[in-house]
Amino acid sequence: MKWTLCATLMLGSMNFLSATTAAVTPPFDTKTADRFANLALACVHKEYPNHISHTLNSDSDAAPPRRLTPAFFGCYDWHSSVHGHWLLVRLVRTFPNGSFVAGARKALRQSLTAENIATEAAYLQGEGRASFERPYGLAWLLQLAAELGEWDDPQAREMAANLRPLKTVVLERLSNWLPKLSHPVRIGEHDQTAFALGLMLDYAQQDGDQKFAQLAASRAKQFYLNDKDCPLTYEPSGEDFLSPCLGEADLMRRVLPAPEFARWLSIFLPQVSAAKNGSWVIPVVSPDPGDPKLAHLDGLNLSRAWMLEGIASGLPARDKRLPMILAAAEAHRRAGLVAVTGEHYEGGHWLGSFAVYLVTGRGMTKR
Repeated sequence: MKWTLCATLMLGSMNFLSATTAAVTPPFDTKTADRFANLALACVHKEYPNHISHTLNSDSDAAPPRRLTPAFFGCYDWHSSVHGHWLLVRLVRTFPNGSFVAGARKALRQSLTAENIATEAAYLQGEGRASFERPYGLAWLLQLAAELGEWDDPQAREMAANLRPLKTVVLERLSNWLPKLSHPVRIGEHDQTAFALGLMLDYAQQDGDQKFAQLAASRAKQFYLNDKDCPLTYEPSGEDFLSPCLGEADLMRRVLPAPEFARWLSIFLPQVSAAKNGSWVIPVVSPDPGDPKLAHLDGLNLSRAWMLEGIASGLPARDKRLPMILAAAEAHRRAGLVAVTGEHYEGGHWLGSFAVYLVTGRGMTKR
C-alpha cells in the first residue's frame, strides 16, 4: 500500500514535469500578492501554536514568546516570523498601492519598534544562545535588513534604524562563527550552510559590507570549490525544503565568474547535460501538507525553482544546458506555487515567504 502511494506520487511528478515544461507560469499580480500578504498578516502576531527553541538559564527565562522576542514571536517560530516580516516589506515595495498595504504597514510598525528590537538583541546575546537560529534565521534577519535598506520610504528608514542593533549582533555572531566552522553543513533543512551563505552574500552586496562579503565568499570557496559529482539522485530526503546540491550551485554562481562557474558546474553536477531529458530533477509531492515536517516538500519545489533560475543566471548566455535548467525551474515553480494555499497552518506560516522570494526574484542578484 505504501509502495503504491509512493510510486503514484513519483509518476505524478514525472507526468507533471512533462506536461508543464512548455507552460508559462501565470503572472504575479496584485491579487496574488494580496493572498501571500494575508498569509503573513495572519501569523506575524499569532503567538500560538509556537515551536520555541529556547535555552533557560533561570526561572526568569520561563516566559511566553511575546515577552522573550517581542518583535518576532509569531508565525510558529522565530525564523518564520522574521521572513514573514520580510515578506510584508517586499510586497509593499513591489505593490505600493495594494489592498494589503495599510495592514502590512501597521503590522510592521507594531513589530519593529526600537524597544522590541532592543529586547531581541538582548535575548540573542543571552548565555547559552550562541547557536540560536544559526545560520538560517540569522541570514533571514539580514535579508529583512537589506529589504528595508533598499526601500526609499520614511517608515522603512525608521524601521531600518530600529533594526540596526539586532543586525549588529547578528553580524557579530556570524562573523565569529564562520571562521570556526570546519566543514559545511550539507542537509536540506535549516542548518544548510550553502543557502545561508547565499543570503549573507546578497545582504552584504546590498549593504556595501565588503568585509562581511569577503568572509562569506571565502568560506563558500573553501567549502565547495573542489566538490564534484554531487549525488542529486539521493535527493530529496523526506523532510527537505532546500536542495543540498542545487543550493550549493546557486551559491557558487554568486562567487564565480560565468565561464568559471560553467566549468565548475560541469564537474559538480554532470547530470545537467543537454544530452539528457528532463528527468534529472523532478518536482516532489508532499504526502501530508498538514504535517509540519512533511509539508517541507512543498517548500522544496519553490526553493528548487529559484535555485535553478539562479544557476541559469550564472551561466554564459549560450550554454547548452540552459533550456533544460529553465524547463525544470518552470516545472518546480508551478508545482510549488500551487501548494501555497494556507489551508494548513503547518505550511501557511512560511510557504508564502518562499513563494514571494521566488516570484519577485529576490535572489537574482546582479553581477
